[in-house]
Amino acid sequence: MPDLPSPTPTAGWSAPGAGAILEISLGAIAANFGLLNARTGTATCAAVVKADAYGLGADRVAPVLEQAGAKVFFVAHLEEGIRLRAHISPTCRIFVLHGPMPGTEGEFSAHDLLPVLNSLEQMAGWRAHAVAVGTPLPAAIQVDTGMSRFGLSEADVALVSGNPALLDGIDTRLVMSHLACADTPANPANAMQRDRLRAMAARLPDADLALSASSGIFLGPDYHFDLVRPGAALYGLAPNADMPNPLHPTVRLCARIVQVRTIAAGDAVGYGLTWRASGPRRIATLGIGYADGFLRHGADGGGCAWLGDYRLPILGRISMDSTTVDVSDVPETMLDAATHVDMIGPRRSVDDVAHSAGTIGYEVLTALGSRFHRAYLTQAA
Repeated sequence: MPDLPSPTPTAGWSAPGAGAILEISLGAIAANFGLLNARTGTATCAAVVKADAYGLGADRVAPVLEQAGAKVFFVAHLEEGIRLRAHISPTCRIFVLHGPMPGTEGEFSAHDLLPVLNSLEQMAGWRAHAVAVGTPLPAAIQVDTGMSRFGLSEADVALVSGNPALLDGIDTRLVMSHLACADTPANPANAMQRDRLRAMAARLPDADLALSASSGIFLGPDYHFDLVRPGAALYGLAPNADMPNPLHPTVRLCARIVQVRTIAAGDAVGYGLTWRASGPRRIATLGIGYADGFLRHGADGGGCAWLGDYRLPILGRISMDSTTVDVSDVPETMLDAATHVDMIGPRRSVDDVAHSAGTIGYEVLTALGSRFHRAYLTQAA
């Protein structure tokens, strides 16, 4: 499994004006696509690059995924699709999950984007657009198999099935749904949604079927259908808690030590003075905070940083621009203005950070801020 390079803690700071460096391994993302593609058999493995490729930069990530074999991409919003179109080949398909908002149908055609039609109203808009341009237009249809979020209800499907004219001008390329509990493999809702997709799709035009995103891929071939659409797994997040994570880590976040000081017994640290020293301690202030997306609750539940083999507990509250850690056990020779520590790295994954903050890895990744100096690595180690 390729890991990101491990620079020595005192090797210097390559971005002197930055409080933190976010290293993004494009090689690891490509390797994750290969791993997922290999698991899906004959099903097409698409790539989800919504939310700017989960915060990692769709303009850099999408071309690498295409080179790795991705020919189908998913985004959430029309504007994301328009931006993405400039960075991948014209032959690649881009599906827009939220579908066309009223009046935007022409933009989909202009930029060669495929809408995911989620409602009878979106179907009517796409149908009218097809009539206006004088040719059937491709689209996906999403059905709600139990999540109550997006897609046609069973009543909607029955209405469409009984009124074929509602599909006039719509060239249905894909019928899809989304699993609500794929990260808990034993949950019976998974099989229920799988079976409901089959039943609902049988009442719609013949098309490819898709149900599984990242975690669903690991439920097995019965959930792969014709297309899978991993997102989080491409970026190294664990598919579920019931198995070791088979995916390659894709990010490393290193924060700079801005200042080191020694405090005495009874001294308190941070806003609210919520942490108090029981004896003399040496503490370091790092140039990273919640404005950078390093969540304020990250100090809870055992939040820490790492400096080589030294674990550095977070002390007190995380501030907007800074975080304070305990470096009492670190030799003084390792602490200087060039020192940087791992907030995310070989000893602490994105999922570990999320667990400490009481959230999920998706939120940690997509929250990573724009103030970091970003370094893209073209190969995995």
